[in-house]
This record gives sequence, structure tokens and C-alpha cells, in this order.
Amino acid sequence: MRIAVFRKAHFCAAHRLFNKEWSAEKNNEVYGLCSNPNYHGHNYELEVKLVGETDPVTGFLIDLKDLKDIIKVEIEDRFDHKNLNLDTEYFVDKNPTTENLCYIIWQLLRNVLDEKFEITVRLWETPRNYVEYPA
Repeated sequence: MRIAVFRKAHFCAAHRLFNKEWSAEKNNEVYGLCSNPNYHGHNYELEVKLVGETDPVTGFLIDLKDLKDIIKVEIEDRFDHKNLNLDTEYFVDKNPTTENLCYIIWQLLRNVLDEKFEITVRLWETPRNYVEYPA
């Protein structure tokens, strides 16, 4: 039986959107308040969707406790209460937009989850704004 399972999680992180090649005025024009030199934070909400075939013996697509533990180690422990610009390796040369963060989360999960799963990541930056990968 082909089915989808979902797991939600959340983490809080700070970031600053800016392009070091641009002036402060240009960064402010493009990124507005998100370019605050003192950073700003979000309470990110994460939803991970796995699609695949259920195991005929267990009836599970995946043990949701296992998925919970993977998300904690790979995502929450890595990003929660961090400054994405300063405390992570992922945004040294990349802007920590929600789009880029969502893709990085997908890559981290893809690296540890079995290839038999299709993975979709939804990441809410605010209650009204979210991104999804793959689209």
C-alpha cells in the first residue's frame, strides 16, 4: 500500500539577509527589515512528508519515533537557537533565506533516510509564509 506520513517539528533561529557585494542601501531596498545588521529571528515550523510503500510485516511506512529522532538530530539540534549566518556552515556563502534553508533541510534528510522514501519538506517562516521542496 502506497501512503504518506507526516511529522511536524519546530525550531527558532536568527538570520540576516544581505549580499556583501551590495551597499547597505541596496540590501535595505531588497531585503528591508530582514537585512537588519543585528539580525532577527523566526519561529520556524517544519513539516516533513514521506511517501512510499508500507512494510507488509509492521504495517509502517516508517516508525514515526525513528523519524522524530532523525528530525531532532539532523534539523532541530543543528538549527535551533542558532544564528544561521554565524553558527552554521551552510550559509557562509549563501543567503539564509527560507527557500535556501528548506532545501538544505531536504538535503540533510535525504542523506540519512532510505532512498525508498520520497521526501517533501515544508518550512513556515511565519504563519502566513512557507516554502516547499520539491515544488
